[in-house]
Amino acid sequence: MSGTINKVILIGHLGDAVKMNYFEGGNSIGRFPIATNESYTNRQTGEKVTTTEWHNIVVRNKLAETCEKYLSKGDKVYCEGRIKTRQWEQEGQKRYTTEIHVNNMTFLSSKNETGAPSPQNTSQPKAPEPPKSVVADEDDDLPF
Repeated sequence: MSGTINKVILIGHLGDAVKMNYFEGGNSIGRFPIATNESYTNRQTGEKVTTTEWHNIVVRNKLAETCEKYLSKGDKVYCEGRIKTRQWEQEGQKRYTTEIHVNNMTFLSSKNETGAPSPQNTSQPKAPEPPKSVVADEDDDLPF
């Protein structure tokens, strides 16, 4: 295989509210951290150990606005995207951060009290569901 791939899939809980930045032309960026956990049992002590990894999530435009509207701290989400590392200079020192630029997200927490459907795939607008069909009688003489 001669190609490369940069793809990340995470399921985790929001560690903070979505922070939004708006730009000219209607573009926007939302940023928030999510936590993923790994649990294992220490073989020597028999103690259950849980480690938490934090990920910096970046969403853009319509997806960012949807996240700002429906997500809050503690909500569980499924994220798909790519890893991107940024660098900048602060007080003469180079700083780095690794971010997950998400292009597909599904809300996994129930939001019945706010009216948001759950789970909700936010990568593409959902078409309205067709009305549920009624089962026809077997005596129906329609050819289909």
